[in-house]
Amino acid sequence: MIRSMTGFGAAEGVVGSTRVSVELRTVNHRFFSPSIKLPSEFARWEGDVREALRQRVSRGHVTLSARIERTVRIAASAIDELRFAHYVQELRSLQERYELSGDLDIATVLRMPDVFMSREPDEATGTVVELVGIVNAAADALTTTRTDEGARLAQYLRERLAVVEACLARVAERAPVRLGEQRDRLRQAVRELAEGVAVDENRLAQEIAILADRLDVSEELSRFASHLVAFRAALDERGGEPVGKRLGFLLQEMLREANTTGSKANDAAILREVVTVKEELERIREQVENLE
Repeated sequence: MIRSMTGFGAAEGVVGSTRVSVELRTVNHRFFSPSIKLPSEFARWEGDVREALRQRVSRGHVTLSARIERTVRIAASAIDELRFAHYVQELRSLQERYELSGDLDIATVLRMPDVFMSREPDEATGTVVELVGIVNAAADALTTTRTDEGARLAQYLRERLAVVEACLARVAERAPVRLGEQRDRLRQAVRELAEGVAVDENRLAQEIAILADRLDVSEELSRFASHLVAFRAALDERGGEPVGKRLGFLLQEMLREANTTGSKANDAAILREVVTVKEELERIREQVENLE
């Protein structure tokens, strides 16, 4: 399946009593290269998160960022009786010392500082399964964006392949004409050099055969065509393993055939087509490097 290595995905969920958001960003890389940033509460689960990402992304530099959006806390309150008794004693002592009238009620004492003490639940609650579930949801969104971008790249690659195929068709049409021209030039050159001396036609035919074999590009064009078929088949695959590495290998083989064809050309028209082919292969390479 064609997928880009560039993408973004996000998801939110609850881990215990904590609301968590996860963001995933990916860019191209030769291998699986994760960078994971988790809140300290979830640091102990980094290995599980890394493995979950490995199952979903085969190639690319992956940056995962998780943050706590909102924590639901249920605070439990209790009266500090020692402090309460201390305030009661102090207030009654002040009443007696300064001969103050009035009753000392419980509401007055409860308004004094730090009479209530609060107990909060632990910072980290929940399970690794809940966190990995959110990571998988973000990975689903990431896969969607990478697949959409991959479809656009595949269409671009098909357009470039069409240009390459047109060039090769013109090379195939020109190649036999070029051989005939080279044969005629060789015959003419031999006659001029012989200056009326009889020429051994058998020897001349052998030289022409050697020249034709040296300049023949039919095998290169045939192999190039088979690579193009395999490249298109990979672009059209649905499901299965990522094909980025396979496309990169086929591209190297096509470039090798283009270089060999150029070295055998000995013809300006064919060389122009070969230059165009290599330019298109370079454009294809730039995009293939971004495919998973």
